[in-house]
Amino acid sequence: MVACGDVVVACGDVAVARVPVDVAAGGEGLARTPGGAAVAREAGGVATVPGGAVEIRPARPDDEEGVRRFLGGLSPRTRARRFFAGMDRPSAGFVRALLAVDERRDALLAVHGNLLVGHAMSYRGEGADVEIAVVVGDEWQGMGLGSRLVRTLMRRAETRGARTVGMDVLGDNRAVLAMVRRAWPEATMRVSSGTVEVTARILR
Repeated sequence: MVACGDVVVACGDVAVARVPVDVAAGGEGLARTPGGAAVAREAGGVATVPGGAVEIRPARPDDEEGVRRFLGGLSPRTRARRFFAGMDRPSAGFVRALLAVDERRDALLAVHGNLLVGHAMSYRGEGADVEIAVVVGDEWQGMGLGSRLVRTLMRRAETRGARTVGMDVLGDNRAVLAMVRRAWPEATMRVSSGTVEVTARILR
């Protein structure tokens, strides 16, 4: 079984309700790549880095292997913060669910060259119009990529008519909770069993 938000589903099932978030908090501007080089301030949808750029783009069916490698490279801590549970080798069905883009679901990837460094998804919610989940690779956290993924996901959700967003955050994930307070000062936060359930209005 794999935990995906408040709903525990068998690998391969496509069932998501409220989903957790693990976003790399931090403003835009200069940061450091895993190689130690400075990241330049973002221009449009792409952050320029020496030797390439980090692009935010919609997920595609042929991204399955890249997502599988990305998940396998996450630390146990990052994996637990994203999925609220340990995870061994993800099934093909589980990976396909993370890449689904249709009238109810959306998925974005942060890509540096051929390397997948971040993933974001949204799903039509119950308590909110849309529920979101974001994770950034350990070596790329703290560079603002999580914030970029969230902003892009929100713009796409708004064009589909979404006005409110929901997410679950582990109570000890202070960086993400701080990001939420900056992005949505009026957000409603409810603590339940060590998890903070966030509901906010999508800001124009």
